[in-house]
Amino acid sequence: MIGSLTGQVAGLNPVQGKWVVTLVVQGVGWELQVGQRCRQGLTSGDTAQLFSHLQIREEQPVLYGFGTAQERDLFRQLIRVNGVGPQLALALLDTLAPLDLVQAIVTGNTALLSQTPGVGQKTAQRLSLELRQPLQQWQGVIPAETLPSSMQEEVTLTLGALGYTSTEISHALGQLAQDQQCQQTTDAEVWIRRAIRVLS
Repeated sequence: MIGSLTGQVAGLNPVQGKWVVTLVVQGVGWELQVGQRCRQGLTSGDTAQLFSHLQIREEQPVLYGFGTAQERDLFRQLIRVNGVGPQLALALLDTLAPLDLVQAIVTGNTALLSQTPGVGQKTAQRLSLELRQPLQQWQGVIPAETLPSSMQEEVTLTLGALGYTSTEISHALGQLAQDQQCQQTTDAEVWIRRAIRVLS
């Protein structure tokens, strides 16, 4: 298995709506498909290390590249879920930072997961159902306190309607989980006002 490659970035090309990076390692050019988040961190001519995952579908090998081992490992968890292929897994990793994505899955925040293009309510529920346990202790990042799922959904939908991004919403939810004023009330308006204050 090819775990990672370090070499010179020789090309960054969009191919049928996907980004393909050519990494030259000791004279051999490796083509890796990457997500938008990874692509933004690469510059042609620079030396880069990409963590990789080899997928073979219908006898066609495809090498996927990631900026961190954490992203690669999370990608491997995502594609284990029925109905989640490599392209959808990359889209999830592009929409949310790895720790925010794990937080959304573990806490069952289907509204936040559904903000990824191609992820509907059923897929979001399946992600949470199948990966909640495996990701529960993902590198110790899940706080003991989490928001009730109904509150998470209401805050997520409201902030999304106000134009906040998935990353901003996830950040706000993380702050609210530690907020004593929020923990003492079930009034969604209080939670939403606090979230807006956190983001502004």
